[in-house]
Amino acid sequence: MDNRGPRGSANQAALRRAEELAALDAILPFDRRDQLAALLTDDDVATLKHLAGQGMGENTLKAFASDLGYLEAWCQLATGAALPWPAPETLLLKFVAHHLWDPVKRAEDPAHGMPADVEAGLRVERLLRASGPHAPGTIRRRLTSWSILTRWRGLSGAFGARSLKSALRLTVKASNRPRQRKSKKAVTVDILAKVLQACAGDRLVDVRDRALLLAAFASGGRRRSEVAALHIEDLTDEEPVHADPSDKNSPPLPCLSIRLGRTKTTTADDDEHVLLIGRPVTVLKRWLSDAPIKDGPVFRRIDQWGNIDRRALTPQSVNLILKRRCKQAGLDPALFSAHGLRSGYLTEAANRGIPLPEAMQQSLHKSVAQAARYYNNAERKSGRAARLII
Repeated sequence: MDNRGPRGSANQAALRRAEELAALDAILPFDRRDQLAALLTDDDVATLKHLAGQGMGENTLKAFASDLGYLEAWCQLATGAALPWPAPETLLLKFVAHHLWDPVKRAEDPAHGMPADVEAGLRVERLLRASGPHAPGTIRRRLTSWSILTRWRGLSGAFGARSLKSALRLTVKASNRPRQRKSKKAVTVDILAKVLQACAGDRLVDVRDRALLLAAFASGGRRRSEVAALHIEDLTDEEPVHADPSDKNSPPLPCLSIRLGRTKTTTADDDEHVLLIGRPVTVLKRWLSDAPIKDGPVFRRIDQWGNIDRRALTPQSVNLILKRRCKQAGLDPALFSAHGLRSGYLTEAANRGIPLPEAMQQSLHKSVAQAARYYNNAERKSGRAARLII
């Protein structure tokens, strides 16, 4: 068969890109590698390889690759051409108009929003699932990815243009879509107690799940990616601490330091660490002793026969463990996700009157505004302002 024609050349280029993406597998395990190879250009793949060489985190790389693939597909369908670098201001505005539109206006004017042929093409590629306007957060994230990738190519774009900021503000207002929480409900201490009761047995899987849930919550509400990435080498025994810091006669509690390295809001150079004190330390050490685990990943898959894998749990597995235990505890798993441990930690800290800066030292939130939302909610519920008529 002769592959020298345009179609053959395109197929060969896609195969070459797939092989190059496969070379990144240890850093960036794509579950859609063939699809991305068809969507991305040679320059796109070169950019991803460069980012991997710079030590970009795995989840960040996956997000960039996914966003870049979507942008390339959308641009090809919307303009008939590949994604230009840098993108002109008009293309950025078109992207916003296609994704953030007014449902009321759409009912009156079918041409409002994303054109039908563009929408159909994205659905065929399984890149579009939303039936209405996109979530504003998704569009902001993709624009941010677009901007960062532009800068990594040594270019500057129109991402700071006043027209783009105005369009975002107006379209978000028009879409009238409420902000969606990553976890509909926070996993506060009372919820956590019910979930822990669901894994109160002596099976290895029960011991692991108790250790995982307690460690994730008590260490500041760690992200599921951070829990999955935790290694024995990141754990350091510290001197016992008093149960009551102000009372030297209070009983001593075991203390463990957890080094997090690179996280969503830090870099490996930051060498951030958090503390684990008391019961979570005891339960975690039991898991490591029972497993037994001397090195490598802390939390691992256990098969149906009780055999422990040497590979770490995936971030998605951490999420599924919480949901499964919620269901066993009689809770609706649809209301909870792994992020509920993070929001639950700050909510619980606020309810107990722990100062925000102290809680942020443990949660490692960089944004005071983000962390303060949980405190504001707690203050509203305990304040008098909403109790004028009861």
